[in-house]
Amino acid sequence: MLDLTGRLTHFSNHKANAGLAYSQTQKNVISVAAADEAIRDIKTWPGYAATPLHSLDALAADTDLARIWYKDESQRFDLKSFKALGGAYAVARQLQLALEQKTGTRPDIAELLDGRWKNEVAELVVSCATDGNHGRSVAWGAQMFGCGCVIYVHRDVSEGRKRAMEAYGAEVIRIAGNYDDSVRLADVEARAHGRIIVSDTSYEGYMEIPKDVALGYTVMLSELVEQLDGEIPTHVFIQGGVGGLASAVCGYFWDLWGERRPRFIVVEPEQANCLQMSARAGKPVTVDGDLETLMAGLACGEVSLLAWEILATGANDFMTLSEEAVPATMRMLARGYRQDPAIEAGESAVPGLAAAIRARQSGEYAAALGLDRNSKVLVIGTEGATDPEVYQQLVG
Repeated sequence: MLDLTGRLTHFSNHKANAGLAYSQTQKNVISVAAADEAIRDIKTWPGYAATPLHSLDALAADTDLARIWYKDESQRFDLKSFKALGGAYAVARQLQLALEQKTGTRPDIAELLDGRWKNEVAELVVSCATDGNHGRSVAWGAQMFGCGCVIYVHRDVSEGRKRAMEAYGAEVIRIAGNYDDSVRLADVEARAHGRIIVSDTSYEGYMEIPKDVALGYTVMLSELVEQLDGEIPTHVFIQGGVGGLASAVCGYFWDLWGERRPRFIVVEPEQANCLQMSARAGKPVTVDGDLETLMAGLACGEVSLLAWEILATGANDFMTLSEEAVPATMRMLARGYRQDPAIEAGESAVPGLAAAIRARQSGEYAAALGLDRNSKVLVIGTEGATDPEVYQQLVG
């Protein structure tokens, strides 16, 4: 059997085990019906193509699982991340809304893309804080549709990720604090300068735009359902962060599959486990400190309030993963495990897969999660080498 090192901690959410129905409140955050417009619009963007779903049969056999599916977002547009779907879609929605408020006419996506509103769009500026990939999507969307863009990054965001955003024409401002500090500063300065905040995290007084970000992610989920061809996973291991992706995946599958939905396990770094701590407390909890982790896209200390609407009852389990499992999993995927395909996976792409493997190797965790040789595990590889220098350092 494959031997992968790395510590796990686990917290079981008994609310999720109660077979609760997907509520109307949760549908207001994410639903299959609400996703239709986002799916239709994004499929018209230049360069759109469905990303691959790999079946890692050799890895599943050696881990004593029935299936492991890996959704490979390293090939999403030119951004190499699922975030390309959310930030850019929310930019488009905000431009449509701003132009409708100004002119009384709401342009469609085709009109924005062909430049019919070029002069009006050029007067608008979008902004956000980011660990890297969301900001890159917002900057790319701003360039694609023709508006201005200001991005805030914290002290631990790599220079490579900063340059990637600047390559799309964004003004990038680095602050001395952590991710949550950058979120607060971006919000304050947007109000002062009349910018439109396009954030992937929600907080008191800022709830609507992150819904559009989450709806953008549903393009990936609709592809997944089609690629699974009628099969339903028994388990989904998904990365945490502020909870935006996790809530979108959980909510979409819950709304679609109801009582047949998979067991849903959220995975976070040990030093940035705001979702696990919130589940233990029964309410949103902030994790303070430096939030230091290799998993750069998951270095978040504050829960998205919208995400919590779904995850508080929808997530079955919350786990943390130690750092040493990350490079080992990246290297395993990069070379291709036995007969499985070689996959480019960034440091925030692999925690779900690593946690699934480690849990199956542990009798205690396998029993707690109901993992056995009949289990069909789905993981989402959320990014490729979004910072090539960091990727080479970790993979070699």
